[in-house]
Amino acid sequence: MTLRHFLDLSDAGSDAIAAMIGDAQDRKAARADWPKGQSDADAPLAGRTLAMIFEKNSTRTRVSFDMAMRQLGGDALIMDAGTTQIGRGEPIADTARVLSRMVDAIMIRTDDHAKVEEMARHATVPVINGLTDRSHPCQIVADLLTIVEHGKPLPGLEIAWFGDGNNVLHSVLEAAGLMKFNMRVATPEGYDPDAEFVDQARARGANIVLTRDAQAAAAGADIIVTDTWVSMGQAHAEEKLAAMAPYQVNEALMAFAKPDARFLHCLPAHVGEEVSESVFEGPQSIVFDEAENRLHGQKSILLWCFGLL
Repeated sequence: MTLRHFLDLSDAGSDAIAAMIGDAQDRKAARADWPKGQSDADAPLAGRTLAMIFEKNSTRTRVSFDMAMRQLGGDALIMDAGTTQIGRGEPIADTARVLSRMVDAIMIRTDDHAKVEEMARHATVPVINGLTDRSHPCQIVADLLTIVEHGKPLPGLEIAWFGDGNNVLHSVLEAAGLMKFNMRVATPEGYDPDAEFVDQARARGANIVLTRDAQAAAAGADIIVTDTWVSMGQAHAEEKLAAMAPYQVNEALMAFAKPDARFLHCLPAHVGEEVSESVFEGPQSIVFDEAENRLHGQKSILLWCFGLL
């Protein structure tokens, strides 16, 4: 079987992502009201172990992958950079080769995307990108699952993004091209997404509009999305916050979207900065469904990586 890494959404492709969403829905429904630690009835990853490497702090990624392995019948072990040799300068290549002889898959959450690529080059087991400065594909599987759960088919969907052109936006753009939805991206000058992701989405048929006008981006949107303005590890830049201020998602902005529009945020949120409290806690917000779906999405990603989906 060909080794399956999940470094970006394109590694799986549209058919596999659709299969992940369907599988996640089925497994989630099948275990409704079960204890969280109880294995799924088929325990498809019994005997398998996932190594999780964290060079960046994590709540949702850490817990969701750990619980995903438990619910699939497998095990997980956590490796923090500060307590392992990787934190003392051991090469990624060596770490990949050692872990491949001891575990069945590797998830790494780090800064430089090149580290994930190097891990995948040298590993002989599946490698999963748990987040890099370039992209966050696992988050977007959960986001797409959440959107579909709330009755919004992906093809032709209008998604509006506000704020920073960051790693999460890159993966949403990648998803737009793969799953055939459109995006309007409102960012201040100097904070645009990487042109590679914009061009790729357009080449795959998605209508991608880049704008400085937040209201124009929100007009008629099905889904409104934002993220923290100051990403993990960045200094709290006052200049950046000032540039982002016109792109706050608040009730006035939400009023331009469709009446049944939904609000997404990958969390953690800085309520009062990128989103107002009234939107974050309001009836259009589905951020905690989105957070829960990290677990259900990770399960299907793992199954795909193991060739079981």
